Amino acid sequence: MNTTISHPYLIPLLLIMAMTACKSEKKETQVPKAVDTLTFTPYENDLSFMKTYTPIIELSDPSGKSKVALAPNLQGRVMTSSSSGPNGRSYGWINRELFESQDTLEHINAFGGEERFWLGPEGGQYSLFFKEGNEFNLENWQTPRLIDLEPFDIKSSAPNKVVFTKNAALTNYSGFQFDLGIEREITLLSPEEIQKELGIGTLGETRAVAYKTTNTVTNTGKEDWKKDSGLVSIWLLGMFNPSPKTTIVIPYISGNEDRLGAVVNDTYFGKVPPERLVVRENVLYFSGDGQYRSKIGLPPLRAKNIAGSYDTEHKILTILKYNKPEGISDYVNSMWEIQEEPYSGDVINSYNDGAPAPGKKPLGPFYELETSSPALALKAGESGTHIQHTFHIEGNENSLAPIIKQVFGVTIDDIKKAFN
Repeated sequence: MNTTISHPYLIPLLLIMAMTACKSEKKETQVPKAVDTLTFTPYENDLSFMKTYTPIIELSDPSGKSKVALAPNLQGRVMTSSSSGPNGRSYGWINRELFESQDTLEHINAFGGEERFWLGPEGGQYSLFFKEGNEFNLENWQTPRLIDLEPFDIKSSAPNKVVFTKNAALTNYSGFQFDLGIEREITLLSPEEIQKELGIGTLGETRAVAYKTTNTVTNTGKEDWKKDSGLVSIWLLGMFNPSPKTTIVIPYISGNEDRLGAVVNDTYFGKVPPERLVVRENVLYFSGDGQYRSKIGLPPLRAKNIAGSYDTEHKILTILKYNKPEGISDYVNSMWEIQEEPYSGDVINSYNDGAPAPGKKPLGPFYELETSSPALALKAGESGTHIQHTFHIEGNENSLAPIIKQVFGVTIDDIKKAFN
């Protein structure tokens, strides 16, 4: 995957953001305004804003410190979270312009949020985003309504857990119809569960919020899903608020390129310059400052089950952990072309926002972390599940240092010096 249009859903957003900015002038609503996302936006500020436009379900622990905001009408999306109660930092990026416009846009409605449920592939002969026979271009590209505007049903709800469901059908570019059932369970984790999942003995003097999403797709049709008619994958994408000192940290499996392939695909939007992507032994660093549009991806033979970021100025640690099956290398390919290798896609991706051209407006800004399930070859009645944990931890360096070392295998000083 080494073409500038191999992950293009961000390209149409450039047009959409400009349209939204104009349409948002049509209606004025008295809602709290955010401060600069590069500094600090209180969770309660984002929560009050979103409730003006869409229903929100809030998960909370008994202390009221760990909070997670979910949007049922946006596919059970995790919009944002806080580790310090209502006045704590809001971690998810929210597209306020789009909410304020109260319009439905063509191609995609990018409301933001720190974990959204999607399905792949995006491009190719088994694409879910193009109709059969259409050329792979911007005019024909369309996010399926199922993963863009459709609400998910609430199956059950508790203070620390919500289960969403949806039954649907999607037809791919090759004309195969997927009859599928979706179940998305989101659970707030306790401090003890956070420690267990991360393999650490203590959280020390930190503030933490974490949640687990269990995303299951079931083949509810009568036909088996096979490679030669196309497969789907579960694709989770999260938008987070950037800062000038945020560095994305992704450990990888080291070894010979002849056997494992390249460590990273860094040519999605043009080659990432060396001052923004540094590959060390066993780990790579990628800038999450929201100031330069760029994207990277790791293939299955290189990716581990962990990725994240650290803001050295605000001392915010974000970690993604997901269930990566052993010995599976078939992941859907999203290139905008008829593909020779439709199951050679990436497992982990990260995107850093920025102006698409000098003087042009960025999409956010935000940075993004993504993970995907393998291609799901499900027989009729079978299910496939992709599980992801998201952790946000704030605190002093003495408390964060052992967590970073345990999870990423590097030190805080390593991260600070990565781009020096």
